[in-house]
Amino acid sequence: MNQEELFKCLQQGDASVFPKLVALTQDMVYNTALSIVQNSADAEDISQEVFVTLFQKAGEFRGDADWKTWIYRICIHKSLDHEKKKRRMKNGGFLKRVFNPLPAELPADFNHPGVQYANKEMAKHLFAAIRQLPEKQRLVFVLQKMEGLNATEIAAAMKTSTDAVSALLKRAKQSLRKTLENIYQDFNHFDNN
Repeated sequence: MNQEELFKCLQQGDASVFPKLVALTQDMVYNTALSIVQNSADAEDISQEVFVTLFQKAGEFRGDADWKTWIYRICIHKSLDHEKKKRRMKNGGFLKRVFNPLPAELPADFNHPGVQYANKEMAKHLFAAIRQLPEKQRLVFVLQKMEGLNATEIAAAMKTSTDAVSALLKRAKQSLRKTLENIYQDFNHFDNN
């Protein structure tokens, strides 16, 4: 059975296909979450939340978009909700920070499996710059450049138009270019798409 057939079986209430569906989509979900939150432990937690939601709500899927787009949408929402919770906790009182300390914004050993750089320090700067982008620009950039989605898929996942996706991507590239111009000599490799 392929992924779509597995999803249809799950949608119809066949829970026995769920482990197979998870095995086939876990990298996609984890990498998307990791690209957004840039913390492997958080990405693992988010992935679990995504699959719990998938299991619980598969029967409610209406088919307005492709089922993978629906999973991306769940992952995006879970990742953004996670970041909002972290910000609230970070901005919370002294006692909250003492008893629930947050990890550094960008761990020095942050690695994304889809990104292969000879120089990890340069990758660290890139991910720090991506993290500084406004939320929608960051999502569009991550979904296209790291997850390989096209503008139509991104538009469906974000519930926006392809024109909006193109404009957001253009602004994200301009912001990143400006932020990273002192670090990178040549930033043109991100302009391929």
